[in-house]
Amino acid sequence: MLITEILENNYQDSINLMLLTQKVNSLPEVVKSQIMMGSDANKDILGNSGLLSEEAKAASPNDLVIVVESETQDVKAEVLQLVDEFLSDLSVKTNSDKQAKTVSSLAEALEVLPDANLALFSIPGEYGAVEMEKALRKGLNVFSFTDNIPVEDEKRLKDLAHEKGLLMMGPDCGTGIISSVPLAFTNVIRPGNIGIVGASGTGIQEVTTIIDRLGAGVVHAIGTGGRDLSEKVGAITVKDAILALDKHEPTDVICVISKPAAKEVRDEVVTLLQSVSKPVVAIFLGEKPDSHEGNVYLAHTLEETARLAVDLAEGEPIKDNYQMPIKHSVSEQLPADKVVIGLYSGGTLASEAGMLITEALDLGGLTKKEGYILQHNGYDIIDLGDDIYTQGRPHPMIDPEVRITKLKEYAAKENTGVILFDVVLGYGAHEDMTGALLPTIQEIKQTYPDIQLVATVVGTDSDPQNYQDAVNRLAQSGVLVEESNERAVRLALKFKGVDVQEVNKEVIPYTGRKMDLPAPSENVMSLLTEKPRVINIGLQSFNDSITAYGGQSVQYSWRPIAGGNKKMIKILNFLEGFSDEIDAENAAVAQRMKQVQPFLIDVVKARDVIPELNDLSQKTLLHAGPPITWETMTGPMQGSCLGAALFEKWAQTEEEARALFEEGHVRFIPCHHVHAVGPMGGITSGDMAVLVVENKIDGVRAYCTMNEGIGKVLRFGAYSEEVVQRLEWMRDVLGPTIAKALKLSEDGINLNVLIAKAITMGDEFHQRNIAASLNFVKEIVPLITKLDLDKDVKYDVIKFLSDTDQFFLNIMMATGKVIVDSARKDAKGTIVTTMTRNGVDFGIRIAETNDDWYTAPVNTPKGLYFTGFSEEDGNPDIGDSAITETVGVGAMAMIAAPGVTRFVGAGGFQDAIETSEEMARICITRNSNWSIPNWNFEGSVLGIDIRKIVETGITPIINTGIAHKKAGLGQVGAGTVRAPLGCFEKALEAYAVSKGFTND
Repeated sequence: MLITEILENNYQDSINLMLLTQKVNSLPEVVKSQIMMGSDANKDILGNSGLLSEEAKAASPNDLVIVVESETQDVKAEVLQLVDEFLSDLSVKTNSDKQAKTVSSLAEALEVLPDANLALFSIPGEYGAVEMEKALRKGLNVFSFTDNIPVEDEKRLKDLAHEKGLLMMGPDCGTGIISSVPLAFTNVIRPGNIGIVGASGTGIQEVTTIIDRLGAGVVHAIGTGGRDLSEKVGAITVKDAILALDKHEPTDVICVISKPAAKEVRDEVVTLLQSVSKPVVAIFLGEKPDSHEGNVYLAHTLEETARLAVDLAEGEPIKDNYQMPIKHSVSEQLPADKVVIGLYSGGTLASEAGMLITEALDLGGLTKKEGYILQHNGYDIIDLGDDIYTQGRPHPMIDPEVRITKLKEYAAKENTGVILFDVVLGYGAHEDMTGALLPTIQEIKQTYPDIQLVATVVGTDSDPQNYQDAVNRLAQSGVLVEESNERAVRLALKFKGVDVQEVNKEVIPYTGRKMDLPAPSENVMSLLTEKPRVINIGLQSFNDSITAYGGQSVQYSWRPIAGGNKKMIKILNFLEGFSDEIDAENAAVAQRMKQVQPFLIDVVKARDVIPELNDLSQKTLLHAGPPITWETMTGPMQGSCLGAALFEKWAQTEEEARALFEEGHVRFIPCHHVHAVGPMGGITSGDMAVLVVENKIDGVRAYCTMNEGIGKVLRFGAYSEEVVQRLEWMRDVLGPTIAKALKLSEDGINLNVLIAKAITMGDEFHQRNIAASLNFVKEIVPLITKLDLDKDVKYDVIKFLSDTDQFFLNIMMATGKVIVDSARKDAKGTIVTTMTRNGVDFGIRIAETNDDWYTAPVNTPKGLYFTGFSEEDGNPDIGDSAITETVGVGAMAMIAAPGVTRFVGAGGFQDAIETSEEMARICITRNSNWSIPNWNFEGSVLGIDIRKIVETGITPIINTGIAHKKAGLGQVGAGTVRAPLGCFEKALEAYAVSKGFTND
């Protein structure tokens, strides 16, 4: 039975999840389990292991998928508790880490660490190339622990890095040292004057740890990835690194460590090495050199490499042979049918073992396939770090499980005589791999006493696990530990009666060509002459060694952009090529928004300012949201239409009014098409009174009906006689009174000033408008008192305004409409200029495509309901009032009105802070006109960018009233609602197409 739990939008690092899976699999009721993110690649892994449930198939790449196979459903609670404890423990560790500040984007990381010079990646390979390209284009050198990058992408990235004068280290860079600062899986090596360039795995670790134990030191170990010397890549990173080390003054000796290389590429590298000014030690694993040549000292084994480098670094003459005696003697040889097995966590160490064994026993060379380095007549040398063993599980340097399984498997085979293995220490490795392996080692020694266990420990006494302690504990358990991998292999072969001897080497003159060396780039030289300043993208623990040894780091808590939607990722990457242009266009739009000077100047009948409503031959209503028809309207909007028809005297009864609409006698136009906005249903007819707000800079005007107050009101779908009478009073009394009062002012009421005051008093201008409404009363009442009107009329108007806490909402909506319409003129870019909803669709418009609508189904608000009502009664999201969020207030400025958060069901003050901080991530700037005191007097956010929305998956949040889904029942609650992601994705795709994007 498969048990599945999906934790939505809960991105976790893959290595942590692999360790968590181990813990879950240890539960007795669990047959097997897998915990991973819901990416396509991970779903393939789940499928291959028989754990791909229907729920898991529907998960997104940002969802945490927990699948457990068990005979009992009861195990679910235990698993979820273990998962929660594990993730909570990670959170505590993260929060206690004061060394590395955590950010959520590359841009934010560069703000925190503006002089960063290195990006360290440990993210899933399917996303790696895209993210690394972004870092390179931002001028960052790249260290890619990330693997599974196609070789074509590696070549492209390295070409780009070379072009920009940067180093692209990796992919599959396991270890590195930059200016004596350890990176990723690395040992603690004393500083020195040796500079290393290598494939960046256990080869570098073996050489550097031997150098350390010999008393010398390393200044740099520049990883290249295992394919750099392949024909397809052409040694781009190797060459650039060698050139830099040659000009790096503290480096006295250059050391090059390579897995088997393409001959032509290898020869190019050797020519370069013969041309540099410093002595070079080089090892090309698989080659067996018989001499040194010119300036290049060619080694056969990793230990020889280290010892040659130390002698050269210390100015000592080189020896003709560096083979050292093995520590252990062999008193009895193994029978002829017994073989040597190698179970390595390090690929380079496995390759060295395979090379030495096949040379000694003439087994015909290495056979790299499915994790095997050597597979011949029972002689199996296995790289347990190969993809076949690490897919969906941690590397064997972290997780002992695969090695333990293989140790037991091979110990049980009749022909096994010697088992070789490595224990790799250092940062990133298992905190006590020795202790983890000892129970299995002891079991093998007791059960199979004739099997010889031979090991090498890669580490130093400064490593967190301590080299000498690991050696002593293994030896006490009967393991024969040698001081290098080469010596361990020689010991294993001695049990087979083979004594491996290295040939003596002499130095012969180099007679080949030399080359003129180009100067290394300033960026690379800067990287090598300063402590690294790292943006760590992925595994949090990689910060530890950086900060411990004098580097700086900022933690970028990466997750797949666009929710892992590959089409959207492709579009976002395409638009990266236009980023400077788009940023400039967006900044221009935002600046126009800031510069708008909105004034309330009048209240008039809608038909007097909206020509579409003044055509008496055509019954016309305006509505909220993008275009919609009568048949598809929800209950509240239809109810508002009925009320408008009764108000306009188009019908005398509800039945007559309904027939008008059902027979198609009424034309519908979105408010937004005619410079208007309307709350909730947004229904506006010709005789209704509308507020007029004007931008004094360019004369752009916008219109909105006035707020009806509370109770049964048209905007919530009520259409009783009481509703109609109130609309008539607003048309005949309230509107004309305010209009006359405004005429007594010189320019009308300056709304920017009024909003700036009210936001400091706790308004956010969607759910809370009480301060702004009272400030409006303060402005308008003295003018009303001057009017030559009946005192009862004045009283009624002033009383209505004083009682209507939300009166300013409609003024704010017209203000928002003036702001966006002023900014939309001839605008370009990706800024959202309209957000609205009609109860069925949520619609947006953006600067570039002007009047085009992009829609997606609306969501139903979440919040608090009045007594007797629940979410089942709530109508889907509706109204033009999201214009407030469009210009950066409403829920976008929740922090300005923390008191509102509980009313709309969003929690308390901390929730208000978090909401506003989240909204800031999808906006490009702040509006200094509207400063928020409890946000350190920063301005409200401004300029919602569809790129940021699609990239982060964060959609705008909107404060809203909740209407009953049945017409006429009015408001039943208040809450918040998220804009659907789909409309922003559609807008982004259309924008990208306008820039030339094709989804080929």
